[in-house]
Amino acid sequence: MTGRVIHGVDGLNTGSWPVSTESLITPPGMFFTRSHAPVPLVDPATWRLRVDGLVRHKAQFSLRDLSSAFPQRHLTATMVCAGLRREEFLSLGPLPGELPWGPEPISTGRWSGVSLADVLQASDVTQDARHVEFVGMDQVERHGVRFGFGGSVDLQKALSGEVLLATQLNGKPLPPEHGFPIRVVVPGWIGARSVKWLERISVMDAPSTNYFQARAYRFQRVVNPDDPRNVSQGTALTEIPVNSAIVSPLGGEGLSAGAVTVKGWAIGTGGQQLKAVEISADAGSSWVPARIRDGGERWAWSFWEGELTLPRGQHVLAARATDENSAQPATVNQTWNVKGYNNNAWHRVPVFVE
Repeated sequence: MTGRVIHGVDGLNTGSWPVSTESLITPPGMFFTRSHAPVPLVDPATWRLRVDGLVRHKAQFSLRDLSSAFPQRHLTATMVCAGLRREEFLSLGPLPGELPWGPEPISTGRWSGVSLADVLQASDVTQDARHVEFVGMDQVERHGVRFGFGGSVDLQKALSGEVLLATQLNGKPLPPEHGFPIRVVVPGWIGARSVKWLERISVMDAPSTNYFQARAYRFQRVVNPDDPRNVSQGTALTEIPVNSAIVSPLGGEGLSAGAVTVKGWAIGTGGQQLKAVEISADAGSSWVPARIRDGGERWAWSFWEGELTLPRGQHVLAARATDENSAQPATVNQTWNVKGYNNNAWHRVPVFVE
């Protein structure tokens, strides 16, 4: 049975585990949540979205303005927290100040709204434009400064047509915890770039200087001794890497000897097509192919299943996925980084066979 996993005492960071493989679309009540500040109260009647920066036509839009000025778009996309499977890094040492996420902060929704590209084209970006910044209405505090959570994507991604300014999740208005009245959905990228409670879009000639773009959500393998949580010298996270996880059986579960069905999810790097998923009964010493049974949407996960024959005793099951250009690395030593982001090592699950 699926249960709710809560990190922290404020209830802002939650997920569901094990993930249900009955439907590719996650019900809103089971969707993971990740926030750095309390959910803001937003009056949709007075809310406005501001578009500024390196554009020839600055603008403000109400919800009605957006829906009447631009065509409705729809997108099925999987949202992935950059901290997915962080807890596996703890075998190598502590990660101070970071939430010990397991494989639960991943969910898939049917998003509806307007295309960011349509809005930017109407605003007429200038030739100096290189990046697009998003800023939310929540109020985060870092180092004594309060500001809205934000981040940016490069202009090519912003104009690609797949980035959505979403007002609906699974056919209904966005729930408050998921960004009501509007959030960005950047498919194929880490969830932190899909800014919630959006109030400003700024076209810029450089990446955002927001704390969560410049000093967090960056891949850095060397610890700064003066400020261990500062990863500003690292590389900003963009696309999610190829990944997979075993959903059934669960870690520590007791099984009967013989044929065991193993199930899970997998997703390719930044929307790439999956080529294969393999499973192992011996922690990765040998592999058999699994069947990719559900999926097909470019920006969404797929479900898979396969069979293993297990004799009595202790076993470590493993799963690995391969997409068009890359495969999951074998160990967390290869994926470790200062803040524990984007762990996509082979997923291993210990089981006992009676």
